[in-house]
Parts: sequence; C-alpha cells; structure tokens
Amino acid sequence: MNSLRVARAAIRARPSAFRAPLQRRTYADVAPDKIQLSLALPHQAIYKSQDVVQVNFAAESGDMGVLANHVPSIEQLKPGLVEVIEEAGGSKQFFLSGGFATVQPGSVLSINAVEGYPLEDFSAEAVRNQISEAQKIAQGSGSEQDIAEAKIELEVLESLQAVLK
Repeated sequence: MNSLRVARAAIRARPSAFRAPLQRRTYADVAPDKIQLSLALPHQAIYKSQDVVQVNFAAESGDMGVLANHVPSIEQLKPGLVEVIEEAGGSKQFFLSGGFATVQPGSVLSINAVEGYPLEDFSAEAVRNQISEAQKIAQGSGSEQDIAEAKIELEVLESLQAVLK
C-alpha cells in the first residue's frame, strides 16, 4: 500500500484528530481596527506603525489596497509606490524596487523590499537623465549582461517616473 493510501486510511479512522476546524474566508471590510505595518529593508526598518488605516501597493497580481482584517496572503511586489494612509488622515509614500507583502491574521502587514525610499527623496529630472542613460546601454552593443541590467533598470526607472508625474 502506498503512503497516500495509508494517510487516507488514517484520516478516515480518526477524522477529528487530523482535520483542522473550518475557517471562513471573507473579503476585507472597513473595520475600526488598525493595521500593524512594518516596512523593512535588509539593513533597516523604514516605517513601523500600529496606527495605519490602509496600505496601497503594486503587486504582481495587480494593485492592492489592504485594510484591517484583510484575508491573509503573500504578494510579490512590482517596482512601484507604497502608500500608507495613517489614522490621523495623513499619508506617507515610498517607492520600492520590488519585494514581498505578507498579510497575516490580526491585521498585521509586513512589507520586505531590497531597496526603498520615501518618494520625496527623488527628483523627476534626475530620473529622466537616468532613463536616457539606461536606454543608451539597453539599445547599445554592450555585453548581454549589461543590456539585461539596463532593461531591469529601465523597468524600475519608468515605474518611478510614472509615480512622480
């Protein structure tokens, strides 16, 4: 008898011992609770708060908004803007090069990225200049590695330029 059949037989023999209680998954709804947010880079935490109402970010599966009591999930982030809406009504904006967002039970959201900066640290003119340099390299006759790196750089810079407009 193979191991899968043995496991099935064991579950049928004692169903209450192996089955977890059913949990109902629902959509997030506006709740008076707040989100506990941690926005971290490998070398430092750039934002941490327990008074966050909503967090918006660009995920690979599409743009997302996370409220309190959101369904637990893990999302891969695209290069883009993370907007943190605080309880006091203000908001903070960060540009991340990519990463992961983990929504955990209890309204806990962890965002981990390799690089991230407050949006006000960027200059639209400097970004335009970097885009033109990266385009020259991407369209040039350099090595395959240089061209691939320039294309990645272009993707991130174009996302940043779209956010700065």
